[in-house]
Amino acid sequence: MIPCRDDAGPLERCLQALAHQTIRPLEVIVVDNASRDGSARIAGLYGATVIPEPFLCIAAAAVTGYDAATGDIIVRCDADTEPPPEWLEKIAAHFASDPSLAAVTGPGAFYGLPWYCAVFADALYMKAYFLLMGAAMAHWPLFGSNMALRSSVWCEGRHKVSRTDAHVHDDIDLSFVLGSRRLRHDRELRVGISPRALSGAANIRCRLGRAFHTLRIHWGQESPGRRWQQRWRRGRQK
Repeated sequence: MIPCRDDAGPLERCLQALAHQTIRPLEVIVVDNASRDGSARIAGLYGATVIPEPFLCIAAAAVTGYDAATGDIIVRCDADTEPPPEWLEKIAAHFASDPSLAAVTGPGAFYGLPWYCAVFADALYMKAYFLLMGAAMAHWPLFGSNMALRSSVWCEGRHKVSRTDAHVHDDIDLSFVLGSRRLRHDRELRVGISPRALSGAANIRCRLGRAFHTLRIHWGQESPGRRWQQRWRRGRQK
């Protein structure tokens, strides 16, 4: 499932990568979030199911895609994600080996950067995201460019996620909703991601603003300290 707005070029490269997976997906869903370019046309050319979502909001687009998915495992990436050929095969192996696994996620590697910039960006953005958000939640967070969850898990939690708040970081929101379920972070499950996530102060402020907005919502329901206490108690009960 790929939420998309005005990303025809990156989307085409993503769909090409999905077409060369060692395990072919049951379906590819592109949620067209009111694009003004040729994103929907490109998706159709590659045989994807195109679902329009007119409400301009990444959370709305993501939820629309999850609801439309028909497979047992829902895999999510972004239009600018470039997965390696064995990506879906590795995801399938995770769920096949552990029936209790609710979701799996992995990091992204910035493409198109000099190696030294990529190393710095990985530490500043990717590793910081998993460590800081993991501390805030008391469990691993999902990363929207590289994640998968069971459809049964989505059906149980779908009524709890935000659908119309344009300031919500949708993958963080979903991570909080899944809570204490088995979420796995596989460091070797890597995909290529665009460095535009770090381009410009305004873009960075927007992403940080969405993250803190989402944290405030869920910390208002349950504090980080309380979350860690519950995790410690669950660990002692095992």
